[in-house]
Amino acid sequence: MATTKKTETKTEAKAAATKTTKAAAEKATEKKAPAKKAAAAKTAAKKTTTAAKKAPAKKAATTKKAATTKKATATKTNVFVEFGGVQVSIDEMIKNVKLTYGKTAKEITVYLKPEESKAYFVADGNEGEMDVFFC
Repeated sequence: MATTKKTETKTEAKAAATKTTKAAAEKATEKKAPAKKAAAAKTAAKKTTTAAKKAPAKKAATTKKAATTKKATATKTNVFVEFGGVQVSIDEMIKNVKLTYGKTAKEITVYLKPEESKAYFVADGNEGEMDVFFC
């Protein structure tokens, strides 16, 4: 029986040593885990600050894109001059000024005097006049 007790004691000693070793290993991992958690928290904080810094730049880019994708729509306008019960279109007058001037003009300024039934114009610095029929 003495050998049995020795064997049991050795087995118990090995088990106790294994438990101690496991406990020490668990304590070591517990110590490492907070360090890992702290490192992960720092990394996450860096990522969020970097993302926060980048986010306004992305918003500015999207607003620029939105502004450039909107097309400017030209409004079609019609202007008429009425005098003595007769109506004359401004577009028609400009067309007649171009015919009277005889050349392609870059800039045309028209002065309308309905009481005289005349339109005076300046086309590229050259003065002229034409009749406008309000009769």
